[in-house]
Amino acid sequence: MPVLVSELDNGIALVTMAGKSATQSFSMEFLPQIAEAIDSCLSNPDTRAVVITGEGKFFSAGADINAFAEAIQTGEAPQLIRGLTGILHPLILRMRQSPTICVAAINGACAGGGLGLALACDARIASDGAKIAASYSGMGLSPDGGTTWLLPRLVGNQVSRKFFFENSIWDAKQSLNYGAVDELVDQSELLERAKQVAELWSSWGSHTKEATKHLLDVQTHHDFETHLKHERTLIEAAGTTEAFKEGVSAFIEKRKPNFD
Repeated sequence: MPVLVSELDNGIALVTMAGKSATQSFSMEFLPQIAEAIDSCLSNPDTRAVVITGEGKFFSAGADINAFAEAIQTGEAPQLIRGLTGILHPLILRMRQSPTICVAAINGACAGGGLGLALACDARIASDGAKIAASYSGMGLSPDGGTTWLLPRLVGNQVSRKFFFENSIWDAKQSLNYGAVDELVDQSELLERAKQVAELWSSWGSHTKEATKHLLDVQTHHDFETHLKHERTLIEAAGTTEAFKEGVSAFIEKRKPNFD
């Protein structure tokens, strides 16, 4: 199987894009398999977090260029692009909106739609062999995969503008310095560190995770008063959850809360 799903400890799932699913992730052959694998984790109530990684020198290198060339020849390029974005866009929305924590373990080249997949995660841990690129302008395309929404929120608008218009390739250290990735580790430590982050970030109550992700995403287009009202609605809803009861009890009893 080109896309592998395995269970790690403590409710953590690992999705590995192997072989051509890493080098040609965004093709009609492999993208549905990637989406299905990640969706299976997001919909599993026993999965608290999912770590997404690639294989060898590739995390996810983007589109199948030969398929693009064939589609241009047959006049079906817009239909192919529509089909691919029709799978990718709902997937990254589900990742952003789900209480399941998503961690990208970026082992190598991360480009095009693969960059969007990584940026849609809640955290990004990179190995020293990681590289990120948009690569759209060199193909005569405009950016996609949520990259123009997600990257500016991490690195700023002007840095993102330079990244896209200069068709840049950032190595692991540049990605860390700009803020596109959160941590840089040795390749041998990548999956273990990604798992540690996944365990910590997913240890809270389901409402806490889902509401926090939502509030952080919408704050950029709310005025402050509107955002305060939004926070109030969600924290009131949190007051009805079992996690709130457990958190209060744990605080009073001076113990670590258990939100499982």
